Amino acid sequence: MLTAEQIMASHKATVETLFGLTSKAFEGVEKLVELNVQASKAALAETANHTQTMLGAKDAQELLALQASLMQPLAEKTAAYSRHLYDIATGTGAEVGKAFEGQAAEAQAKFMGLVDSAAKNAPAGSESAVAVMKGAVAAATNAFESVQKAVKQASEMAEANLTAVTNTAVNATKTASKKR
Repeated sequence: MLTAEQIMASHKATVETLFGLTSKAFEGVEKLVELNVQASKAALAETANHTQTMLGAKDAQELLALQASLMQPLAEKTAAYSRHLYDIATGTGAEVGKAFEGQAAEAQAKFMGLVDSAAKNAPAGSESAVAVMKGAVAAATNAFESVQKAVKQASEMAEANLTAVTNTAVNATKTASKKR
């Protein structure tokens, strides 16, 4: 049977975990805001500089060349921004995932302790029920680990695809700029 102290400790741990996860989420949002502010400042400054340069163009040929020269750096900066955004999202997700994994492992250990305690105090002949409960916990643990592996593989595949798309876009822009 659970004591009042155990229940209070469990609630306290849950609240601490909740505040920790909330803190991690706010850190992620803070990083996103900072990234967007920096990107906006840089874009504004670059737009002002580019506009000044374009206003100084002598003819249409020079204007087209200036416009074409803007495309490659723009594609590279967009790719870098996307990559940074992805890094922030995956970093925050990984931290939340680690916290969740820790809590799940702790909860499983506590539940197994409860099952073992119940088995010791159980009446004779209830061994099969205890074995069924332990088997169910083991099956749930295996299912959880399988899901974790699948999510990790999907994340790695998404990262590889993002890198490939980014590289393709930057290379296509470089090729298009060279042809002009």
